[in-house]
Amino acid sequence: MTRLLFVCGSARKASTAYAVEQAKAYAEEIADVSVDILYLAGKKIAPCMGCNACVKKGVPHCVLYNDDMADWNTRLWEYDGILLASPVYEMGITPQLSGFLSRFRAEYLIQKDDPNCRLYMAGAALAVGGTRNGGQECAINTLLGWFHTQGMTVVNGGLGVYAGAAVWSQDRMAQGAAEDEKGMANVKTVAQRLALIATALKNGKPQE
Repeated sequence: MTRLLFVCGSARKASTAYAVEQAKAYAEEIADVSVDILYLAGKKIAPCMGCNACVKKGVPHCVLYNDDMADWNTRLWEYDGILLASPVYEMGITPQLSGFLSRFRAEYLIQKDDPNCRLYMAGAALAVGGTRNGGQECAINTLLGWFHTQGMTVVNGGLGVYAGAAVWSQDRMAQGAAEDEKGMANVKTVAQRLALIATALKNGKPQE
């Protein structure tokens, strides 16, 4: 079974949550694929302060905060692939998702000893904007940048969907996103390519 995690970085459950839930349904159309969704809405996750205490102490988690980050520093890597999704805030990602992603500083401890430790893990991105060209690609590129810093294999949507899935919600929440037929078609493409590539990488990973 290929296990995927879809992270919904919205502060609300509206258009981005709808797109993520549709992406889950599309990905699970691929044989032997299951998807879990992590909603950041309502969670309190402090951003990284850059103190490097986790690195100095040699632990895989933040030693300053006891918040809703919980054990995601280790749980995240139990999956075969990740989709990161965010509504567009000022042509970027949400503070909630930015804070979550910033808390993986301790990954340096693992990657310095094994730079290829995440090579067989796939990542893809999705962004939802209130306007057609409201910064979706800027947000997507930020998310792809996080995958690159982790040394993961990045998945795109192929021809015409070069980075990730961009959805236009028209600022009408789930209904608006559902009406963007082209955007939602791209969500399907990206979700299913992530499922397929994650499966291929898992099956091709050398046995330890």
